[in-house]
Amino acid sequence: MGFLNSIDISATGLTAQRLRMDTIASNMANIESTRTQNGQGPYRRQIVLFEAVKPSSGKKFGRVMDEQLAKMRGVRVADIREMSPEESPLRRVYEPSHPDADADGYVNYPNVNVVEEMVNMISATRSFEANAKVIEAAKAMAAKALTIGQ
Repeated sequence: MGFLNSIDISATGLTAQRLRMDTIASNMANIESTRTQNGQGPYRRQIVLFEAVKPSSGKKFGRVMDEQLAKMRGVRVADIREMSPEESPLRRVYEPSHPDADADGYVNYPNVNVVEEMVNMISATRSFEANAKVIEAAKAMAAKALTIGQ
């Protein structure tokens, strides 16, 4: 595994976690949205799904360890999916004076749980920080390697 490969792998993690944080922020910003932009029902919580990135080239290495490492080249966002009402039901609140209330006086609010979103935000932040630390360590090792020959 080369020096630049470790930076590339961590960079994919940074990008994926940044998108995850953006999605979590969007969920929290829309916690009281009873109508989407197209006017059809309340906002639905979104989740980010990741998948491993396979290497594009079919390089063969001599050692078993290199073959295992060559199978993965980071992570990418596979999909941003809306949670269905079956997976996470909408919150129903009795507010008969609300403009989006149904005939029974109930308003459907998004299926966003602030506590769950905060836990996910902390997890995404820590993952982002870990990937940033890997890049810093790789840069420090490269700088140290350059001074060995002096």
